[in-house]
Amino acid sequence: MAQSAPLPSRPPLKSIATSLRRERGRAGLSLSQVAEQAGISKSTLSQLETGNGNPSLETLWALCVALNVPFSQLLDPPRPQTQVIRSGEGAAVPAAQAEYRATLLASSPPGARRDIYRVDAEPGTVHASDPHMPGVVEHVLLAEGKARVGTALEPVELHPGDYIAYPADLPHIFEALAPRTRAVLISEHN
Repeated sequence: MAQSAPLPSRPPLKSIATSLRRERGRAGLSLSQVAEQAGISKSTLSQLETGNGNPSLETLWALCVALNVPFSQLLDPPRPQTQVIRSGEGAAVPAAQAEYRATLLASSPPGARRDIYRVDAEPGTVHASDPHMPGVVEHVLLAEGKARVGTALEPVELHPGDYIAYPADLPHIFEALAPRTRAVLISEHN
């Protein structure tokens, strides 16, 4: 059996601090209100929001319940509008008993709906899309071929295994650059 990598000794405090402030602001709650609902002191929450302290898993779960957010949202730092993850990049978690690993590409925000599509494209024409409804984000994972994908002003060349997320409420494109280009497209509606 392969040895596991050592567990980190401290949680990602910067990401947690940023996420706590963001989610508390979205919920419109004060420090006192969130601390009371989570069953922790106001000073503890204040320290966590400034990136200090060493929160336990239980404390973070209690804060998630108080803020009504999934646990991953506290650990997942805010992303720029366009996000690209190249093949082989990202935080992969291996299985203990099999040659298998999962890489989180994007967590679903609360209240989102996702539609999943397989895209088959050939070179020669650019598929240009007008802006969709406000807040729509598209996620593309290229399976085969090569393509330019993303907002019309800043498309990115993708190769098999590459991932991109971009705001689809702006003009955007999908251009196959190789025969038999295939991708998975997920349209996320908030």
